[in-house]
Amino acid sequence: MTQSSAAGFGLVIGIVGALWSASGYVGAFGRAMNRIYAVPEGRPFWTLRPLMMVITLGAVVLAGLVAIGLVVSGPVARAVGDAIGLGDAAVTVWSVVKWPVLLLLAALAVALLYYSTPNVKQPRFRWISVGAGVAILTWVIASALFGLYISQFSNYNKTYGSLAGVIIFLLWLWITNLALLFGAELDTEIERGRQLQAGIAAERDIQLPLRDTTAVDKRERQAAEDIEDGRKLRALADAPRRTGDAAADGETAGARHPVPHDSPDGASHPDHT
Repeated sequence: MTQSSAAGFGLVIGIVGALWSASGYVGAFGRAMNRIYAVPEGRPFWTLRPLMMVITLGAVVLAGLVAIGLVVSGPVARAVGDAIGLGDAAVTVWSVVKWPVLLLLAALAVALLYYSTPNVKQPRFRWISVGAGVAILTWVIASALFGLYISQFSNYNKTYGSLAGVIIFLLWLWITNLALLFGAELDTEIERGRQLQAGIAAERDIQLPLRDTTAVDKRERQAAEDIEDGRKLRALADAPRRTGDAAADGETAGARHPVPHDSPDGASHPDHT
């Protein structure tokens, strides 16, 4: 495959397809964030989808760095230590330093999701927030408990066979997503509290400007056009009825006030029956 002339093109297509598929989760996370902030999605598709792919690429790169730090950083640190004459000391130092570094990378990924996915302009980009910290802590504890459950109490192999690993991974992603949304909800309520203390009317909705209102304005114009079309249709339906009512009113008025006719003596008298 590596000697094939189309290998590079196939690699590019595969990466783009994988990013397109994975960006579906980021888009769903953005819709959930919009629900948390109680705002509509105003970014059009041709703007939103590329943005979601860029965010997905950044999240994948950060997740890859975390995975590399967990899996292959030990041998790399030993090789670097041997090259500079530190040996085991480099491995020992890295085994302590890598956890804050990995935590920083995870916090950066969460901050990227919290800042970029909702259709609201955040006051500023925060590397770490209270909600992000709670989300990461919740995720770590939940992942540890889930791992304990998988290793000691469950038996997915009997139920799903060779698909057990996929099912377990999807469940872990679901737990991760719940932790992230919990942290986002906490950040939102903290922002609401700040605005209320500042005298801003945020009891119902948090007062943050929208990033883009293009799609919102389009939906409002379409709704206004539909309402106007409905009014015109109702007016057309009411026109014959109004004409009939007017004719009926004219006949009733003629019956109440008959047209006078001349009597033989030359005087006009109403017709009495």
